[in-house]
Amino acid sequence: MPRIHDALLEAAAGVSPTLTAAIEHAGPLSLPRRRKDELLPLRMCRAVAGQQLSVAAASTIWARLLERTEGAPLLAFVRDTDAQTLRSVGLSHAKARTMQAIAAAEADGVLDVASLGALDHPTRVSRLTEIWGVGTWTADMVGIFYFRDPDIWPDGDVTARKTLVRLTSARRKTVRTAARFAPYRSYLALHMWRAAHAQPA
Repeated sequence: MPRIHDALLEAAAGVSPTLTAAIEHAGPLSLPRRRKDELLPLRMCRAVAGQQLSVAAASTIWARLLERTEGAPLLAFVRDTDAQTLRSVGLSHAKARTMQAIAAAEADGVLDVASLGALDHPTRVSRLTEIWGVGTWTADMVGIFYFRDPDIWPDGDVTARKTLVRLTSARRKTVRTAARFAPYRSYLALHMWRAAHAQPA
């Protein structure tokens, strides 16, 4: 990853010394590798469950959901369980309904990994957001963390966007700033999440 890190530093140097310092301080970052047996709809469901929540709160809800299945396959459980039961673990009505729509899409063959993986990100986003309740943020998270696309800027992610503003300028459009980091915008997002949780120097 040194080549990608050098490219990020070069792009940052033309934007902001504060941004450059944050990227330099974190050092090279890598897109996480997913387990070979990890199912796409499970990744999507977990993203939906954790949306707009802290990592700790999201983990708690996910653990409750897994416990509630009592060992049954999670997708089948989500698909066949009423929304009220899903809400009892801490999911909102909208999140429960979205997870049921994802499970139904999987059963219908909509979430074929090979087909989706062959698409460019904008086309994949368009395909995934046809599922009820799945928005661009979820599709971006899937693109970064499941398909490991190196060039996604998740502007709908509040933490990434606010951190980029903090390290650059409120007068800059974050999409325009992130464009300077193509084709490695996913790595820029990783750095923004890292910087958001870094201890002050």
